[in-house]
Amino acid sequence: MVKNSYLTHLIIFLASGAYSGFSPVASGTAGTVVGIIVYLFMPYDDLSHYLLITLLLYLLGCWVSQQAEIIFGQKDSGKIVIDEIVGYLISMFALPPGFSWILFGFLLFRFFDVVKFPPAIQAEKLPGGIGVMTDDVVAGAYTCLVLHVVRFLFA
Repeated sequence: MVKNSYLTHLIIFLASGAYSGFSPVASGTAGTVVGIIVYLFMPYDDLSHYLLITLLLYLLGCWVSQQAEIIFGQKDSGKIVIDEIVGYLISMFALPPGFSWILFGFLLFRFFDVVKFPPAIQAEKLPGGIGVMTDDVVAGAYTCLVLHVVRFLFA
């Protein structure tokens, strides 16, 4: 358990996606909106840096989520939305930053995140922050796959 007050506040800030996870309704959707904002600042024209940043955010998210579960006293609290942010970044990997792609990616990611097709449902049961983060990684991978198929078919 993190005892440092400043570190506790930082964990809450990061885990909740700049407090978007405290939205009284649809906190996951609010977190995904933050994911869009983060995506707009990502180096989407440099895929190796995009992957590196996404991987680092995933690893940070695993630790932060686990600490936030302790702070909030709840497994996979709805206040934790860093997983949605990382999942959305995975959704948009190697896609152009156009409005249509961003919107379609948002809608598809929310669908896959809510429905939790296998192995997302199994990933959610993994312990601690890994479980919090990994089901959204799967949802992001499904979204990315569908978006790339659509891009290929309509290119």
